[in-house]
Amino acid sequence: MKQVIPKSIGVIINFISLFSSRTAGKIAIKLFSSPRRKRLKEIEKDFLETAFIEDLKYDNITIMTYRWLGKNDTILLAHGWESNSVRWKDLIIKLRALDYNVIALDAPAHGRSGGRSFNAVIYSECINLVVKKFNAKIIIGHSVGGMATTFFQHKYQLPTVEKLILLGAPSNFVGVFERYVKMMGYNKRTTQSINDIVYERFNNKPEHFNAAKFSETIAAQGLLIHDKYDTIIPYSDAEDFKNFYKNSQLITTEGFGHGLKSDAVDDHILDFVSH
Repeated sequence: MKQVIPKSIGVIINFISLFSSRTAGKIAIKLFSSPRRKRLKEIEKDFLETAFIEDLKYDNITIMTYRWLGKNDTILLAHGWESNSVRWKDLIIKLRALDYNVIALDAPAHGRSGGRSFNAVIYSECINLVVKKFNAKIIIGHSVGGMATTFFQHKYQLPTVEKLILLGAPSNFVGVFERYVKMMGYNKRTTQSINDIVYERFNNKPEHFNAAKFSETIAAQGLLIHDKYDTIIPYSDAEDFKNFYKNSQLITTEGFGHGLKSDAVDDHILDFVSH
């Protein structure tokens, strides 16, 4: 059923493309950039309420941040698609036990942040805002949070950022778009319109947004963690990162999926941030 619904929507958009490929492309892009917000459970709200909560503004978007104060280095946590800051709960508890200063943010159109539209470029600007506000030395990004983290550091090259941890991060926009197009079953007219709209909005073609290639310019020490059997972001993306991100190491897991939520993964993270 999960596969049938996207294909059915794709059929409708493809039909629209017969009359206006531009309209079809706009609808496809809107779907692609409109995450579903997850309603927080009471126990999740209670956990987030243990933090100092502060909202920041980026381009009229309210960005919610959560801070757990500590005396050690400041670590920023950037979640992935259709997630929010509570996804880091277990790791935050472990980092707090080691007295790290922990910051988490909700991405635009996610969690308690404002906005209805999301993409990795906007997210990277929000990460830049939070990093500078709280002087984060270490950034941990999951999935598109890892991609946005790479975009941010490539663009701003902040010397204060010493370490990046990318968990199951997509290495390039082209692959992300191709998987989306395949999932929806878009025809060539719709697909070309998507590419045209991306170029108009960002003044670059989708292939420009290659996080792996961007990482070649990053001096900060990197840790890449990716599951060999990740069904969301293929393991080849991690290998792509490793080829370009020279100052990084790759840890391959098996059985933790795209979420990478496990004590074993947390142990790798804790070891990396402490050395």
